[in-house]
Amino acid sequence: MINKIRISFIQEHVKTLLKRMGIVLLFMSFSRLIFYFVNSDSFSDISIIDFFVSIWFDCITICIFFIPIFSLYLFPLPIRENKIYKLFFKILFHLTNSIILFLNLIDVEYFQFTSKRSTFDIFSIVGGESDMGTLVWSFVKDFWILIIIFIMFIIIAEWMYRKAERNIIISIKNSRDFYLKNSITFVLFSAFFLIIGRGGFGVRPIGSIEASSYTKAENAAFVLNTPFTMLKSYGKEVLEMKEYFSEKEENRLFNPEQISVPQHVLPDGTNVMIIILESFGNEFVGAYNQSESYTPFLDSLIGESLNFEYGIANGKKSIEAVPAIIASIPSLMNNPYINSPYGNNKINSLATILSEKGYETAFYHGATNGSMRFDGFAALAGYKKYFGRKEYNNEKHSDGTWGILDEYFNPWTAKEMSKLKQPFFSTLFTLSSHHPYYIPPTYKNKVKKGPQPICASINYADYSLRKFFNEAKKQPWFNNTLFVLCADHTPASNSVMYSQRTHMYKIPIIFYHPQKLVKPKKEKQIFQQLDILPTILDLLNVKIKFYSYGKSYFKKSDREAVTYIEGAYYYFNKNHMFSFSNDKARNLYDFVVRKEFTEDSLTFYKKETKVVEKRLKSIIQRYNRDLILNQITVK
Repeated sequence: MINKIRISFIQEHVKTLLKRMGIVLLFMSFSRLIFYFVNSDSFSDISIIDFFVSIWFDCITICIFFIPIFSLYLFPLPIRENKIYKLFFKILFHLTNSIILFLNLIDVEYFQFTSKRSTFDIFSIVGGESDMGTLVWSFVKDFWILIIIFIMFIIIAEWMYRKAERNIIISIKNSRDFYLKNSITFVLFSAFFLIIGRGGFGVRPIGSIEASSYTKAENAAFVLNTPFTMLKSYGKEVLEMKEYFSEKEENRLFNPEQISVPQHVLPDGTNVMIIILESFGNEFVGAYNQSESYTPFLDSLIGESLNFEYGIANGKKSIEAVPAIIASIPSLMNNPYINSPYGNNKINSLATILSEKGYETAFYHGATNGSMRFDGFAALAGYKKYFGRKEYNNEKHSDGTWGILDEYFNPWTAKEMSKLKQPFFSTLFTLSSHHPYYIPPTYKNKVKKGPQPICASINYADYSLRKFFNEAKKQPWFNNTLFVLCADHTPASNSVMYSQRTHMYKIPIIFYHPQKLVKPKKEKQIFQQLDILPTILDLLNVKIKFYSYGKSYFKKSDREAVTYIEGAYYYFNKNHMFSFSNDKARNLYDFVVRKEFTEDSLTFYKKETKVVEKRLKSIIQRYNRDLILNQITVK
């Protein structure tokens, strides 16, 4: 009996494969809707085109993740009806689909903390295995609804998989025609899926940075998906040499090699301490907010300090803040500087510079030693001593998740600092206002609560900051110490205004001297984390050539700030925020006006845009080259 060849442009097993890929696409769309529903305040003017672009990125992701599946499934062998192979493909399908869904659902909540799709560096943020168990349990308790959604999606996916499987038809077996037709199908559809997987016929496969070419830069996280950004950030050196200008022109526009200018405001040998406040965004600080305040002590300190109306964080993660504050190095790339391939570059930092001037240096952080690689970076940055959870050595004072509660670690730090030889440079990084926002039972009815869980946590951290200063005032070094207080980044927000790029980097940055030798004043100007290093050098009367992406408060020039997130650069200058991606100016917004949405003014400021675009390009060109060539110190 002769088998008849069933004439069809697409064979039945290919249709089945497409249906299975369609199942994954459907659930990726569902997870995006959940993502958008939870984080809608972070996006503006989502259009139908954005939805189509998001489907395109989902298709790219599926084709990449399905390479093992379609390669084996389309291979021209008559084994697809074999029970063992059918079970193998089912397991492979569900494993792939589960990974994709799991990564997408992670960012439903985690996006609120970073304002970007997660990249592979998320796996290196946690310290070690000792952290992992408590952190996982904490996230399970807080985000259990996502786990239920994930399980429901898997159950429904299994039902849909079986529905698609019923239609499998292999019309010809063990024949010349079978192998010929299936070989052609294998080549054509494998090529088809691979072309989609690389994003088309471009010279390079599409990456996360291209998202801003299809939509507004602030909506890039909507059209992207987390499996895609994870995959594209794995093991990648994201920086490339830029050639916008000649080196001579570049140096005219921007040069990070600077010379400090001693101000003789403070006596020589003044101690300096930087206190980095976890998640203290302006949204919750009364001195900069027109609504409720959760920081009464910090507010009182701001009134006695040099402070800035427009303090700007240079990133959205703690791991991005430390090199920006301590070494004046931003993270203008997809991975934080510390976790990037350039994290071991030779740098100059406040610790290295001041050590050479006879200062003793120490870094204090109550988290598990190794968390966010702070201990490793502190050593690289020149700190001689590091004090963490291990050195504190009292787990009774732990929050059960990250480390030692601020109310204990802060005053302990003040006492420990008295063991340092003066002059000293120390840094304290607080942690209690970090998710999961743990409040000790004795304080739950005392702290001020607000519309977000972090409000009470900020209030508790502010109380703990007061405990530090109460203890510090008793120490012999207090009156001869310059204190610089600065948030690491802004936290997750339910506010439409503070979720926008124009406001989501605004943080308190203050310079406080107990004897008022630094004149208390609120400056209505931009001051970024990168400006802290050069300003401290000027205040400490240190005359030195140094490398910095910021500029001293005492340098008379236009103030500026620069940040990077999801393939887009944001440049703050005067009262405008300029966005730039894919070598092109995208938007220009007023970041001074306090309202939920501001209009794009790019077309009205073309001349001004050309100037700031040149400045930003020169910064990018120098940054990329110097990191690649490991020359981020003075020559």
